[in-house]
Amino acid sequence: MWAHTKETQDKITPQQALEFLKEGNLRFLNNLKVNRNLLMQVNQTSEGQFPFATILSCIDSRTSAELIFDQGLGDIFSIRIAGNILNNDILASMEYACGVANSKIIVVLGHTRCGAVISACNQVKLGHITGLLSKINPAIESETATTAERNGQNFAFVNHVSKINVQLTINQIRLKSPILSDLEKAGKMMIVGGMYDVESGEVSFF
Repeated sequence: MWAHTKETQDKITPQQALEFLKEGNLRFLNNLKVNRNLLMQVNQTSEGQFPFATILSCIDSRTSAELIFDQGLGDIFSIRIAGNILNNDILASMEYACGVANSKIIVVLGHTRCGAVISACNQVKLGHITGLLSKINPAIESETATTAERNGQNFAFVNHVSKINVQLTINQIRLKSPILSDLEKAGKMMIVGGMYDVESGEVSFF
């Protein structure tokens, strides 16, 4: 499998970029990785990179975007932070990825049994972690389906909050970045959410 070039990146539509990720996750689920010469991809990308996708995911060791979407060197911009939350530096990274480097899709990827979300649901307060977890609180407040056991031990509640957190993050991207919002409205890129199931390996897009 060759690394993307400017020519191949230019030809990819946002919908095709999404399909590439879906196909990659399907390969991952079936343990059918594309045969890649990674050293060759190092050489091919040594003078430039042309990633077709940008993925904001959690730092969780089980959620490596390159692995779960079966992608190689130069294929995706991978942004990772606990709880896949948004801040100004991450937003700037997305603006670079799509506005400068021509990435065709942003995926905000949450996952089940997320430690950051569990900690937020348990109201953990510890050093700088407190400030990070506060960014997940709006998702907790927005989850109104659960009336009892609204804590990190209730994994159904945690997973609901994780999905809401993804959607709220997408809303914030569109609200806070005119650059990305305008690119999406013009059909040059798309922003989607996804949830990775740590038990099955499957990504559900929404």
